[in-house]
Amino acid sequence: MRNSNRVKAVRNLAVIAVISGPLTAAMATNGYFPHGYGMKAKGMGGASVAMTDNAFSGAINPATAVWAGNRIEAGVDLFMPDRDASNTGGAAAKSDGDVFLIPEFGYNRTLSDKLGVGVTVYGNGGMNTDYPLNFFGGTPPLGINLMQLIIAPTVAYKINDSHSVGVSPLLVHQRFKAEGLTPFAGYSGNAGALTNKGYDSSNGIGVRLGYLGKLNEQVSIGAAYSPKISMSKFSKYAGLFADGGDFDIPANYTLGATFQATPSVLFALDYQRINYSGVASVSNPSGNLLLGRPLGAADGPGFGWSDVNVWKLGVQWQATPKLVLRAGVNVGDNPIKSADVTFNILAPGVITKHYTLGGTYALSNTSEVTISYMYAPSNAVSGNNLLGSGVDTIRMSQKALGVQFGWKF
Repeated sequence: MRNSNRVKAVRNLAVIAVISGPLTAAMATNGYFPHGYGMKAKGMGGASVAMTDNAFSGAINPATAVWAGNRIEAGVDLFMPDRDASNTGGAAAKSDGDVFLIPEFGYNRTLSDKLGVGVTVYGNGGMNTDYPLNFFGGTPPLGINLMQLIIAPTVAYKINDSHSVGVSPLLVHQRFKAEGLTPFAGYSGNAGALTNKGYDSSNGIGVRLGYLGKLNEQVSIGAAYSPKISMSKFSKYAGLFADGGDFDIPANYTLGATFQATPSVLFALDYQRINYSGVASVSNPSGNLLLGRPLGAADGPGFGWSDVNVWKLGVQWQATPKLVLRAGVNVGDNPIKSADVTFNILAPGVITKHYTLGGTYALSNTSEVTISYMYAPSNAVSGNNLLGSGVDTIRMSQKALGVQFGWKF
C-alpha cells in the first residue's frame, strides 16, 4: 500500500470506528466487559495478553505494540444476546433488540527496534435491555442503554531482546438512558433525574499499563492493568445512580502466558480480574432501597454486582501456510446474587461460560481475513422480588459472529 493511500485508509477507518462506536451497544459477557478484543482474541476465548499477532494492544496489553509489526485491523461483531425476565406472579417478557453491530479498529506501527506505537478504538460492551412489559408497574417500555467508547493511543518500549513495557492513555466516552422507572420515584432523592430523560453523556481519562516477557522460544508471559477510571457524572440520572449519577469504569487487570507446544500449535491462558466492587453505582446492594437510602445517594441502591474472576484458555493451530485455526473457552463468575435479581432485570449480566471458534486466512502476503464465533449457553438467577411480590428470574444466552480484515505494511 502506498504511503498516501495508507494514511487515507487509516483516517477513514478511524472515523468510521469513532462515529459508529457510540451508536451500538448490547449486554456484554464478563459482567459488561467483552470476552475479548479483536477477532483473533475472540476466537481463543479472549486469551491474548501475551499474544503479539494483532493491532489491539491498547485494549489488551500496551507492551505488545513493539512486537506486533506494521498492521491495520478493522472488524465488526454481529452480537446476538437473548435476555428475558419473569415473575412467579405471571409477568414474563423478552427484551427487544437482539442483534447489534459492534465495530472495532486497531493500528500498529514499529518505529524502531525499541519503539512501537498504535491506536485502538473499541467498545467496552455496555448494558442494554428494552422490555415491552414494565415489571415494576409503570408505563412500558422498560429498560436501559449504556454505551462505552474507548480510544487508546499506545506507546511500547523494548527494554531488551526479551522484555517490553507499554502504556495506553484511555479516552472514554459514555452514553446512557433509562426508561420506565417512574414507580421508583418515591425511592429517589431526586425524582426529576431518575428516568425518561433521554441520553446523557459522560467522559473520563484513564490508563492501561502493560508488560511482555519472552522467557524462551516456547514461553511468553504478559500482564496489563487499568486502575479505576473516574468519569464525569450522568447529571440527567443523578436520582438513579449512586453518588449523584456517578458511573466509573472499574479497575481491572490481566495476567497470562503463551506456550508454543509445537511449531504449529500454541496455547494461551489468561486470568482476568474485574473489580466491580470499586464502583458504588454497580456494586451497592439493591437492598439499600429498603434501608431508607434513596436512589442517587452515595450509599443508595446499586445493582449489587460482585467482583469477577475470569479464566480464558485458547489454542491456535497453523493448519496450512495460509490458514490459522483457533478455539477457546472463557469461564467467569456471575456477578449477580439472588438478592439483587429485581434491579438486574435491567442488566441481566449472568453469563458465566463462553465457547469460541475462529480462524485467519491469508489473502496475500499483506492482507488477511479473520472470523470468530462465540456461543454462551443460557444461565439464570432467581431471587425474591425486592418489593415482596413473588420471585423474579433473569436469564441470558448469547451468540456472536465477527469478521475482521487486516493489512500489513
